[in-house]
Amino acid sequence: MADSGSDSELASNQKSSLFNRSLTMQQPKTFVDHHPSLGRASSIRKFYSSIESFKGKVLKLRNFFESPKSQPAPAAADKLHLQAQPQFQSQLLSRLKPTKSLGSSFSNNSSIRLPGTEDRIVLYFTSLHGIRRTYEDCYAVRTIFRGFRVWVDERDVSMDLAYKKELQCVLGEKKVSLPQVFIGGTYVGGADAIRQMYETGELAKILERFPKKAPGFVCECCGDERFVPCTNCDGSRKVFDEDEGVLKRCLECNENGLVRCPECGS
Repeated sequence: MADSGSDSELASNQKSSLFNRSLTMQQPKTFVDHHPSLGRASSIRKFYSSIESFKGKVLKLRNFFESPKSQPAPAAADKLHLQAQPQFQSQLLSRLKPTKSLGSSFSNNSSIRLPGTEDRIVLYFTSLHGIRRTYEDCYAVRTIFRGFRVWVDERDVSMDLAYKKELQCVLGEKKVSLPQVFIGGTYVGGADAIRQMYETGELAKILERFPKKAPGFVCECCGDERFVPCTNCDGSRKVFDEDEGVLKRCLECNENGLVRCPECGS
């Protein structure tokens, strides 16, 4: 009889433990149900309510520091500011006016002329990349003239030193900057002058009287390099004198063994 009693107590204890375990597993659900503050909807409502209260405080502060009646209208404020500063108004008007009138670039440098070039545009430049600023200025000026498709007598001083000496003689200076432009035999200036004339439209009017090239034209003889190897010495700068039996310096080419292109360089 004692064994049967103990067996019944053990079975009842097992049932109670299983029941308690099921309650423990369901406890998180009852915990959430009894604490709605941890729910998503309530937390979102609290967040938006805090934002609304912050906006209200900001509006009160702005209304406190700003007085719309004391401030004049924007147009009136601008008018008073310009009347109080006539110097600023004159400076603003001077910026809107062009710095040079049409043809002023020629009149300022009319005393400097390049003989024998009255019918063409002459550009002294360099194709070397030694000095970045100089190369960029030369490239920009060449690009501007090629945009107008006009014939330009391009004289590369890096390909022929005689052009450098010629430019120094015309300008009367030992040190000359590049590029330098002559239009119709008259000295115009460097890259800054050409850019300004191009932006104001002065350059387009001046170049109207010069002949134009066909679109996409490239010299088939030199490939727009303006120079070709000397045919007398084949670019070696030396020729053989049969009478004396010695090599002599070729007198038809420059220091690089090049001559001007007979098709586009003349």
